[in-house]
Amino acid sequence: MSVQVPASISAETVERIAEERDEPEWLLETRLAALSALDDLDLPDVIQTPGNRWTDLESLDFESLVDPLNQADTTERSEDTDAVVLPFTEALEEYGDLIEANFGSVLDPQENYLTALSVALFTTGTFVYVPEGVDAEDVTVRAEMNSRSLFSQTLVVTEESSSVTILEGIETGDAVEGERYFSNLVEVAAGENSHVQFGSLQNLDEETYTYALKRGDADTYATVNWIEGNLGSRLTRSDIETDLNGDGSESQIVGAFFGHEDQHFDINARVWHQAENTTADLVTRGVLDDEARSVYEGVQDVGEDAWNTSSYQRENTLMLSDDAEADASPKLIIHNHDTEASHSATVGQVDAEDLFYMESRSIDPITARNMLVEGFFVPVLEEIAVDEFREDLEALVAERLR
Repeated sequence: MSVQVPASISAETVERIAEERDEPEWLLETRLAALSALDDLDLPDVIQTPGNRWTDLESLDFESLVDPLNQADTTERSEDTDAVVLPFTEALEEYGDLIEANFGSVLDPQENYLTALSVALFTTGTFVYVPEGVDAEDVTVRAEMNSRSLFSQTLVVTEESSSVTILEGIETGDAVEGERYFSNLVEVAAGENSHVQFGSLQNLDEETYTYALKRGDADTYATVNWIEGNLGSRLTRSDIETDLNGDGSESQIVGAFFGHEDQHFDINARVWHQAENTTADLVTRGVLDDEARSVYEGVQDVGEDAWNTSSYQRENTLMLSDDAEADASPKLIIHNHDTEASHSATVGQVDAEDLFYMESRSIDPITARNMLVEGFFVPVLEEIAVDEFREDLEALVAERLR
């Protein structure tokens, strides 16, 4: 469905953003091309059944949400690392050719209306570059959103036989009256035999609408692993995707969400097996309370030439309220006969027998319920190899339960 372009956005707006950041001509041209494409682009697809669209993106009022010339954030990036970790404005000066070669190579700026809007207007973001043979740990990007709208762009490039672990966090900083909009695009170009682990924890306030699209391109024997935690925002649309384009490449997508009040989560995990001997594992767990709503789609697409594929998917949602709603649509698309794959999704309430057993052991009902919720997240937490991320997620879950 096409969306009207906000009146606050024009070629002059985009040119001013690029000029203030002293950007090269190629990036300005990319921005302007994305801007001009907006009139013909649709919003991202959402799952729908007859008479029901599971997520309502059409109601977003971009005219009031988007304030392109007043974007503000406070972002701290790790400094003591073997990798190059720079804001885009600084990275373009020294690594302009490398950025130009990779920007938009994994994620098409004109994929949909929201990606084009973000590429045209982004003012913050991070460039991470890991040279050949370098093992970089503990790359952190901690951001606060301090404006009505904020558009962020991250590019990760890893060369042959390198590795990096990146932890990204976003929360609300200075209070801004009214509703807000945050967009987060991430591209990962993983070179041969490199290993990328990208963890993201979103805890924005519940006046914010959030759109995140993160995609990795895995070369031969490369690994791209994602960890995605969503607890904040009023409406969250999160797409985490990997193209397994190299023989022997691998990807794991681990997701966790916890919704309460009237929060809405549209969570999507997708992997495309394009080469031989590729492996993917998709694991998502979510909890819903009050009148919260979740929509999940998981896609494992196995191409004709993706011989000897191993692909697994499981999604589980725990309901703490009779008024919460959850829908799941796991999909397995197989185009050859040499594939081992499975997919599953479940939605259920807290087990009454478990609650009764704990209460019979003198544990009060609230504590018993909270212990069961924390235990429900354990299978996802066990998949998270990064201690700091796991501890942050556990703390946010505990805070939500309180």
